[in-house]
Amino acid sequence: MLELRGIGYHPATAGVPVLQDVSLRLERGAPGLVAGRSGSGKSTLLDIIAGLARQDRGEILWQGQATTPRERRWLCGLVFQFPERHFLGLSVGQELRLGHRRLPTEQLQGALDRVGLGGLPLQQPPEQLSGGQQRRLALAVQLLRDPPVLLLDEPTAGLDWSVRRELIELLKTLAQDRLLLLVTHEPDCFDAMVSQRWRLQGGRCVRFDEPLPDHA
Repeated sequence: MLELRGIGYHPATAGVPVLQDVSLRLERGAPGLVAGRSGSGKSTLLDIIAGLARQDRGEILWQGQATTPRERRWLCGLVFQFPERHFLGLSVGQELRLGHRRLPTEQLQGALDRVGLGGLPLQQPPEQLSGGQQRRLALAVQLLRDPPVLLLDEPTAGLDWSVRRELIELLKTLAQDRLLLLVTHEPDCFDAMVSQRWRLQGGRCVRFDEPLPDHA
């Protein structure tokens, strides 16, 4: 179980806090979704959970124990909205082997098979892949890391409907044996897969069936 308690974040460059008293709880097998408009703080929330940014207040617990950002960087796998901006390998094979260069080719191919990229040449440059293929490659990288928590930033943004459907079916499968949280500005796409929904507005996060505070 992953639990956020009273998370607040107010960067010095912002006039108002980006996040205010954000609390939520996630469990394995019960995928969660946070919806909000562009600029509402969704990506910042994922960065904090993943240990890439540090909250100003509040705490994040894993299995009831408080965590540090460094611990969460090992605990969480984050798939960015534009994963191609974060690829470091010159080829698909190099990207998959980052951090564990001794992996056998069969294991790399197995990860690609799981995300629907079976048969993709390991020598192909990532920048030559389509947007949907790049998202799947980023997922394959995380599957090789095998983190217990998988975080996804706008996973369907910019994809056509057929690719979206395929990606959502893949995420439903991956969510069966790990904790999964995604953020999106188009929550209706995920009606069939998520168990918990929150919305982020004015820095505050509430369940879909709850009103936002009057002062939000």
